[in-house]
Amino acid sequence: MKHFSFTANIDYLRRNDEEITHLITANRVIKALEIAGQKQVIEIHEAGDGGLAIEGCQGDKHEVQTFIDDWFDLSTDLTPFYEMAAVDRLLAGPAERFYGLRLMGIPDLFEALSWAIIGQQIHLNFAYTIKKRIVETYGEHVGFGAHTLYLFPKPERIAACTPEELVRLQLSRRKSEYLINVARLIADGQLQKAELIKDLPKAHHTLTSIRGIGPWTANYVRMRCLRDPDAFPIDDVGFQNAVRIALQRQEKPSKEELHVLARHWEGFTAYAVFYLWRLLY
Repeated sequence: MKHFSFTANIDYLRRNDEEITHLITANRVIKALEIAGQKQVIEIHEAGDGGLAIEGCQGDKHEVQTFIDDWFDLSTDLTPFYEMAAVDRLLAGPAERFYGLRLMGIPDLFEALSWAIIGQQIHLNFAYTIKKRIVETYGEHVGFGAHTLYLFPKPERIAACTPEELVRLQLSRRKSEYLINVARLIADGQLQKAELIKDLPKAHHTLTSIRGIGPWTANYVRMRCLRDPDAFPIDDVGFQNAVRIALQRQEKPSKEELHVLARHWEGFTAYAVFYLWRLLY
């Protein structure tokens, strides 16, 4: 598979020990999925041609493959990105260092929005801790040998919660309200991934019109779930620090400077941000 490194992607997936929605062991990614109402465990490992091999797939193999293609962003041709990055003073280093890394997605809209809301203005490690508590409390699970594999909670499950229940898991009161509201919108069919993808510019307005979803959260979801190539979370502190590191200086860049630096990234802005983020962990 062109411009793909299983090692680069598995390294990204194992970046935090508190991650609970997949397991990595013996260079295999193990994940529980629910396909057509049936829970199953799949194992993903490197194929002989450098691509991905899937084991344990039951039922609708096409749906499983579609999920994996989305998760690993396998359909994107990165040739133009690497050509652009090679002559970009910010991206040349990260593109070489993390060659073959894909913009790992969060295919499920509710999971993507939940993760973005949980992570608003808190340290990444604490965000993982809260996510783990929510998933263990409200998510379904399946056994896999000595391991327990969890599925992210369904929106209907969180929609039935009270803010107090989520606060007990150390999610703030306000974020608890945001999360429950988003869960209800999705459970009721008022917010759908398929509709958002149809009109990406409109999707930003739709998302930011929802309580608790500002520009940062909307851009994050556009990157990781809607696959908007030009999503640009310019206000992200981590991104600003990554640019500072890439520029080898002490002060963070201004928003105006970031716009100038990013003007050559059109069509791959989201990838540029993702590769720069990778410098941080």
